[in-house]
Amino acid sequence: MTPQATAESRARECVTPELIEAFRSDGAVCIRQLLSPAQVQRLREGIDANLAQPSPRAKVASRPDDPGRFVEDFCNWQDSDAYREVIFGSGLAPAAGLLSGSRSIRLYHDHMLTKEPGTQQRTPWHQDQPYYNVEGRLNCSFWIPVDPVARESTLEFIAGSHLGPWLMPRSFMDAQARWFPEGSLQEMPDFEAERERHRILGWAVQPGDVIAFHMLAVHGSAGVGGDRRRRVFSLRVLGDDMVHAPRDWVTSPPFPGLAERLPAGAALDDALFPLLWQAGA
Repeated sequence: MTPQATAESRARECVTPELIEAFRSDGAVCIRQLLSPAQVQRLREGIDANLAQPSPRAKVASRPDDPGRFVEDFCNWQDSDAYREVIFGSGLAPAAGLLSGSRSIRLYHDHMLTKEPGTQQRTPWHQDQPYYNVEGRLNCSFWIPVDPVARESTLEFIAGSHLGPWLMPRSFMDAQARWFPEGSLQEMPDFEAERERHRILGWAVQPGDVIAFHMLAVHGSAGVGGDRRRRVFSLRVLGDDMVHAPRDWVTSPPFPGLAERLPAGAALDDALFPLLWQAGA
């Protein structure tokens, strides 16, 4: 069996019909042990190398007085053998195809997120897609921890929020509307103050487990305990109907020069977004 066939077989084993139904109705699911121990170790090595030598896109997303540290970095797959091995060689892309119903899956970007022990910085409730330069419904994001994550520190989701509407994206540190003009989108409700009114999804996870979610699913997370480290690799992928949506502002992450190559509404057929999987290939 070829590596691609092995990866697809693993995805079909792990992504059950029940998970597919839940992904489409709730917007988020936990896929248990989709990745092998060897693949998790490669991601762990990739994250540690990334932390030791961050790209120019890296940023600290915690406040100076936070006793821990929250570090993010983006779009490093071209420079990381470890990231590429897992992106191209694991069951992630076929799993995204199964969950979304797309016949093809294309890489959008990778995103490393590490919260060091004692980090208090909360990741506010938000949707991802309003920060991006893409439009469409067939997409999937993966949140892949390489450390055990307790339920209280995991990523949480508002069930069904991926069905809409788009909500105002704001900067995490100072709540500024840097993407869409003030008043142009509905504001994010205060889900944290109204937790009992919503069905909130979240899972304690072990290395090998993968949380999959739609780019419009509202999500957020708490900090981590003083004895916990939370290293996460996140992968964003695009399905058949996803198209380029050039913005007048800097998206997160930015793709400099892309608007000169791809017009609005064009498929993301570009070297930055390689094809990862195709049904029947």
